[in-house]
Amino acid sequence: MSSTTAYLSVEELTHHWGDIRLFSDLNFGISEGQKIGLIARNGTGKTTLLNILAGKLLGDKGKVTYRKGIKVGYLSQLPELNINNSVIEEIFASENPQVIAIKAYEKALADQNHDALGHLIEELDKLNAWDFESRIKQILSQLKITNFDQLISQLSGGQKKRVALANILINEPDFLILDEPTNHLDLEMIEWLEGYLERSKATLMMVTHDRYFLDRVCNEIYELADQSLYYYKGNYQYFLEKREERIQTQNAQVEKAKNLLKKEQDWMNRMPQARATKAKYRIDAFHDLKKKAHSGITEQSINLDIKATRLGKKIIECHGLNKSFGDLKILDDFNYKFAQGEKVGIIGKNGTGKSTFLNTITGAITPDSGYLETGETVVIGYYRQDGMKIDNDKKVIDIISDISEHITLGSGNSMSPAQFLRHFLFSNEMHHVQVDNLSGGEKKRLYLMTVLMKNPNFLILDEPTNDLDIFTLNLLEEYLQNFKGCVIIVSHDRYFMDKIVDHLFVFEGQGNIKDFPGNYTIYHNFKLEEEKAQKKVEKVKKEPAAKTTVKDKPRKLSFKEKKELEEIEREMDELNTEKTDIENDLNSGLLDAESLTEKSKRLNEVMSILDEKEFRWLELSEIEG
Repeated sequence: MSSTTAYLSVEELTHHWGDIRLFSDLNFGISEGQKIGLIARNGTGKTTLLNILAGKLLGDKGKVTYRKGIKVGYLSQLPELNINNSVIEEIFASENPQVIAIKAYEKALADQNHDALGHLIEELDKLNAWDFESRIKQILSQLKITNFDQLISQLSGGQKKRVALANILINEPDFLILDEPTNHLDLEMIEWLEGYLERSKATLMMVTHDRYFLDRVCNEIYELADQSLYYYKGNYQYFLEKREERIQTQNAQVEKAKNLLKKEQDWMNRMPQARATKAKYRIDAFHDLKKKAHSGITEQSINLDIKATRLGKKIIECHGLNKSFGDLKILDDFNYKFAQGEKVGIIGKNGTGKSTFLNTITGAITPDSGYLETGETVVIGYYRQDGMKIDNDKKVIDIISDISEHITLGSGNSMSPAQFLRHFLFSNEMHHVQVDNLSGGEKKRLYLMTVLMKNPNFLILDEPTNDLDIFTLNLLEEYLQNFKGCVIIVSHDRYFMDKIVDHLFVFEGQGNIKDFPGNYTIYHNFKLEEEKAQKKVEKVKKEPAAKTTVKDKPRKLSFKEKKELEEIEREMDELNTEKTDIENDLNSGLLDAESLTEKSKRLNEVMSILDEKEFRWLELSEIEG
């Protein structure tokens, strides 16, 4: 525990969901400056705990106390906003002292109240509020909210969450509580928010499935498990190691208790007549021991051994696809042939056509021109971002049994709907629960079941990581790595993308789709290097002009430098030819996994060498010119 100022104290906190106890007698404190990631399986009470800490829900028992004067900001999964407000009105509807002072100042101006204006100008100076509106618009624009006059009622769910997030960041609370803040953000927004929270002095407690985000923002992890909280002072990797150690230690203690229990059970069985006279402490100890012997941590896991239908040689072939909506071009003469076992990630800013592309290749949307060829053996499993379209009043088991009474596994065995639900960690008591009563993550897990149970061999996953817990994500990643069919993934989860995809379709807008060889981190680093090279070029262009004076005499290239320039030009031609050849090979779809990796690595080397050659060429050209 930090020795700095205590912000929050939680004592004996207990809460139930119906008959299920979510957590029991939690005791913890959070101090100024701590940045905590909260991790737990879906349905174990993460969001419930955050709601209680934020004062949105009362615990069944216990006490939550904040230090006097602490301002708390809470981003829930489904924020409540005033739908009658415009975006800017919603932002200015807060109780922030700067907002209150600005409103009073504007009213005094309108009323020509000169007495009040003098006092309010001093107040705005003291609160440093003169640039407040520009800061608001800067944060909103970073979160891609640009129409400040648009009504909240006209926004999508994702836009509403981004407005709510902007509102919290603008008001600069002392204590931030964030429930899945990266949902509905694109990669650019996530990286901006990551940097913002890293720099922020605010104390933070956050639920997120984004493991890179977790690692870079949080320095401590709390795990909610077995109705208790476990504490880890370190990053995500440290948490994984120490959690495994904790489980092994606890299971070893349970095994020891079981062995001792056998001896005590013999004593209890042999001497029932002596119980009244034997030491009562031994009988009490027996019952305590029995409880401990049955408290082992049984690490449940999902073994996603779902059978995939055999995939033939012809999969999906795109021939000259074009698609536009008015002036917005989504696909511009797109040609591609998907290959067996290919795993492609799709990235790009919102509005560049990622979902339209998915709907086009599945046949849900007809292209303006061009055509698709789909192999006879292709069975598409499409996990959509907006989830299931089902009756929330239905029971969980009915969702599965309505699709099939027999689910075939990869081993050839089949399961009943009840067995299949248990396979996906839905306990017997959950089978007859209405879908409406499931947590967000449990609904997503159920939806994933409905997609996989149809035995697809071409999987399309549109934001599959939203609301799934980290443990389920690890297992889904393992399944996808071993999946023999094709996979297309649209995701803002960089960790997930890095583990699964071989290459990326980068949607750059106006129908321009770039096929990049490598995962997200390779692409991200490539873009950073590209930006650095561009800055170098701009710097070289500016520097000679800045340094030149009237007295300067133009310098000529030496004989050695002329030879160097000629050699660089020859080498650049060769490198550009090699680069084009490699890109053609990578785009052919004919390379095996090993060749794809080698070619991708060489492409990065070639581009790095080209950057260096171009920089030196520019230097020599400036002298010659």
